[in-house]
Amino acid sequence: MLNPAVPGFHPDPSVCRVGDDYWLACSTFEYFPGLPIFHSTDAEHWEPVGHVVTRPGQLAIEHVPTGGGAWAPTIRYHDGLFYVTVADAMGRGGLIFTATDPRGPWSDGTVMVGADGIDHDIAWDADGTCYVTYSGLILTGDEVSKHLGIQQVRMDPETGRALSDPISLWSGTGKMFPEAPHLYEVDGTWYLMIAEGGTERGHSVSIARGPSPEGPFEGHPANPIHTHRSTDHPVQNSGHADLVATDDDWVMVSLGTRPRGATRAFAPMGRETYQTRVRWVDGWPVVEPFALTEGLPTVTVHTDLAGPLGPEWLTVRDADRTWLRHEDGAMVLTADPQAPPVAMDAPRPRFVGRRQQHERARISAVLEPGRGTGGLSVRYDEDHHYDVERAGDVILARVRLDQVEHLWSAPAPAGPVELWIDAVPTEGGFSSEGMSCDIVRLGFTTGNDDEVEVAAMDGRYLTSDTCASFTGRVWGPYAASGEVAFRSIDYRGNDER
Repeated sequence: MLNPAVPGFHPDPSVCRVGDDYWLACSTFEYFPGLPIFHSTDAEHWEPVGHVVTRPGQLAIEHVPTGGGAWAPTIRYHDGLFYVTVADAMGRGGLIFTATDPRGPWSDGTVMVGADGIDHDIAWDADGTCYVTYSGLILTGDEVSKHLGIQQVRMDPETGRALSDPISLWSGTGKMFPEAPHLYEVDGTWYLMIAEGGTERGHSVSIARGPSPEGPFEGHPANPIHTHRSTDHPVQNSGHADLVATDDDWVMVSLGTRPRGATRAFAPMGRETYQTRVRWVDGWPVVEPFALTEGLPTVTVHTDLAGPLGPEWLTVRDADRTWLRHEDGAMVLTADPQAPPVAMDAPRPRFVGRRQQHERARISAVLEPGRGTGGLSVRYDEDHHYDVERAGDVILARVRLDQVEHLWSAPAPAGPVELWIDAVPTEGGFSSEGMSCDIVRLGFTTGNDDEVEVAAMDGRYLTSDTCASFTGRVWGPYAASGEVAFRSIDYRGNDER
């Protein structure tokens, strides 16, 4: 099957089928728009078609900490409605969104009461009883970070109120962080599939079965049914999976990372969506190995900034975007006068970005002169980002690594300037550079089409492994002071190794 199924920062995939259509949702954390929806007619090739969260108020992301926000959706269909359950972590809490069309619009979100935790799954039995099964991680109060294992309540999905006290279900084989539960009824037997081992290198998928949605559940004797830990597989951290039946077999989607470097230690894109086929043997799912798809073509995307941005463009903790407008064929960003001295250090920077989706990637943007200070950034979070910026007659390159900041500079050319950021994978090997995943180059192109590299920085510091982030690299333009106008943005990427 095609892998990655959805490249770039698209973790925690969930999938469902309605008729001949398949629908997939992923986490977005502190970014907006939230919870992207993908469509497929073959459960292999996925097209983005919308988002669950498209307006202010659906998530309380404005002040969530880094890594908070939309965690681990489940998408399901029941009795004429699509449902997405999700934890708005450190925000509104557990939510139920509904829509008649998964392309949207979706409801404002009903807060669940009595199902405190994360990774909420929703399922119905033949009698129409609704069950919400979730990971009992406490995020607030005196017992914050305490984990109660896999929990379940009966739920009124219209009001969001639990109709029973939580019960504890099978919570795996004893590995840490049992999470990502999903319930399925297959030929009269109920299956509870979970992730365990942590979303890092120990990640895995385990499964149990029982006579009802409430169990009791018996674990598969060969658990985990899927993991890449302690292997040389090019995709690691594989887990947090969901299942869907096709006409011929079943498909499992899961998250995974593509670590690079001599010890395969650093993953620039963070957690992506992968897929593989599943067959059933003696009443248990058997997961086929999966591999990265070789020979995919180079992707080139030109964004004309004369009109509205497409849904792939993200803002950070900001659903209003009142500081962004289009005029005279350009996109104009207005800087925040209360922003910190380094604009991208702000928790809500005046920044719009798109995911890095390829190991070899480049983004460039044409910046108009004289209207303010701004540039391009590759961001992991407010404490970890690399920027290339026009400030008057100088082009600055900046590296921000927590409390460490370093600047390089070069004279700026007259007139509009094309700024660029280029991620170049390393060749590996036992050297300082070979241990890293890539080198990130920052520079600009002169009017004579000559490229000027202002700085080059080790890319390992902008990875999920170093930043301990749930997200991935997001690239795009920002405003630091005044008004900054951009004429166009180009992205180019491939996975040639």
